[in-house]
Amino acid sequence: MNIKKILLPAALILTAMNLQAQQPVEGTTYFLPKTAIKFNVLIEKTTTTPGQLALYADKYMRMRDVPQKPTTTYRLVSVSTRSVGLPDSTKQFTLQLDKKHVIYSVNRDENGVLLAVNAQPKKQRPYKAFKPARKPTPIDAHNYMTEDILAAGSSAKMAELIAREIYDIRDSRNQLSRGEADFMPKDGEQLKLMFENLDKQERALMQVFEGTTQKDTVETEITFVPEKEVDKQLLFRFSQKLGMVDIDDLAGRPYLVKVEDLHDIATIQLGTEKEKKSKDDIGLNVNLPGRIRLTLFKADEQWASFELYAAQFGRMETMSGELFGKKFNTNLILNGITGNVESINMQPQ
Repeated sequence: MNIKKILLPAALILTAMNLQAQQPVEGTTYFLPKTAIKFNVLIEKTTTTPGQLALYADKYMRMRDVPQKPTTTYRLVSVSTRSVGLPDSTKQFTLQLDKKHVIYSVNRDENGVLLAVNAQPKKQRPYKAFKPARKPTPIDAHNYMTEDILAAGSSAKMAELIAREIYDIRDSRNQLSRGEADFMPKDGEQLKLMFENLDKQERALMQVFEGTTQKDTVETEITFVPEKEVDKQLLFRFSQKLGMVDIDDLAGRPYLVKVEDLHDIATIQLGTEKEKKSKDDIGLNVNLPGRIRLTLFKADEQWASFELYAAQFGRMETMSGELFGKKFNTNLILNGITGNVESINMQPQ
C-alpha cells in the first residue's frame, strides 16, 4: 500500500505545510473508508483438441470415446475473499492544523483514506495475485514418426504404422522391465532415462489418436460493497461451457450473496468524559464499524458464510481536539479497512 505522509514542523505548522494544491492551507483533507469485499475467483479452462487420426483410434488402438470435436469447458476451482477500504465520498473531512494542537504528521493511503496521526500506520500485507504455473513444452508427434510413417500415402496407412510403432515401444519397455532387452543399461540411472524416453515417444504418438488437453487457470476479481441488508443478491454468473458470463446472461448459473446486519458495533475508549463532551472539534473523525454476516449461495445451495466488520454498518465518532493539546503527545493509528481506532497512545508532555 502506498502511504502519503505529511510532515508538519511544529514551529511552522501554519505557514510551511506541504499539502496538495486542492487542500485548504489551514488543514489536510482526508476520507474515512467504506468497507468492500474482494471476491477472487479461480477458474480452470480445459481445451480438448481431437487427434489427427482420432477416427482410427478404435480400429488400431481399441480406444473408444476419444474426442472427435474440439471442446472447451470451465471449472470453478475456488473463491477467496478479502476486505479492503475504499474512500467514502460522504465522509470527507479536513483535519485542522494550528498552534493549539500538537499534530506534526498525517498519514493517508493513495486514495486519501486516513491511516494515522503522529504515527506510522500499520503495514498492510499486499495481496499476491494468482500466478499460473509454467506450462510444459508441448510435444510434437511428428518428431517421433519414422520415415515410413511420414511417407504413408493415406491416413489409414499412417494410423496403422503409428499403432505398430506404439506397440513396439510398449514391447521394448516390457523387455527392459523384465531384463530381457538385447541392450540392457549398465546402471539404474541409465535404465530410468531409457524408460523416460520410451514414455515420451509413446505419449507423442498417442496424441494422433487421443488428442491433446490443455488446462489454463485464470483469476477474476469481483468487488462487492455491502450497503444494507439484502437477501440473495446476484453476485456473478458462471457457466461450465462459457466460463464467467455477464450478470444478466441466463446461460450462467447464479452465485448469490446474502448480507445480514448483526447489530454489533465496535467500541473504543476515546478519552475522559470531559474530552468526549469537549467542543474542541478539529475535524478528526473515526468509524465505529458494525459486524455483518455474508453468506454465499450457488443457486439455492449455501456455499460459504463468514463474518466481518464493515464501516458503513456502524456509526461515526468525532474525536476531541483535546487529545492533541499541548499537554499530550498523542499517537493515533486507524484501520484502513474499517476506519476504527487500532491504537491510541497518549504521553504527557
